[in-house]
Amino acid sequence: MQGLNRVELIGNLGRDPELRHTSGGNPVVNLRLAVNTGFGDNQRVDWFTVIAWNKLAEICNQYLAKGARIFVEGRLQIRQWEGDDGQTRYATEIVANRVLFLDRADSAGASEEEPEGADEIPF
Repeated sequence: MQGLNRVELIGNLGRDPELRHTSGGNPVVNLRLAVNTGFGDNQRVDWFTVIAWNKLAEICNQYLAKGARIFVEGRLQIRQWEGDDGQTRYATEIVANRVLFLDRADSAGASEEEPEGADEIPF
């Protein structure tokens, strides 16, 4: 039987995306995602590191900025490395296979003025 490793999150970016390229030239972007849970005095914020690769990385880097609200679907990945002090370190990350932008599309290229006849009711 095959296992299941799936994560779905909705939250806001805590900083601008950080795009870099591997030595092989593949783009990879790091996103810091803040997810609010609870209500009132029990409200808390959980922070997640989201990694996206290749074309998805380029799209996220181009269109997302700090504060953007997104939906992320992916899988958990735990990385392990040895720190400068000789201690083993661990990082739990979400490797995204889908990112949906939940904010309204910017009106880039659109006029600030209402189009002519916008106040007329067509019926």
